[in-house]
Amino acid sequence: MRLEAGVSARVNALKELVMIILGVILLIIGFVVNIPILWTIGVVLLVIGIILYALGAAGHAIGGRRHYY
Repeated sequence: MRLEAGVSARVNALKELVMIILGVILLIIGFVVNIPILWTIGVVLLVIGIILYALGAAGHAIGGRRHYY
């Protein structure tokens, strides 16, 4: 049971990192190509990813649940 919780926590952390990386990529593409919607989506993804990563690292439940499966 503990092993599954550890794996789940790593998967959630990986998903949050992917969201942060995607946000940075969209920020860069939006800036280089000068497409404002990509810039906006990149900022939103980056901010949400950082918030979720910080809350997950602190061990707080998000949305009423500790883990989403």
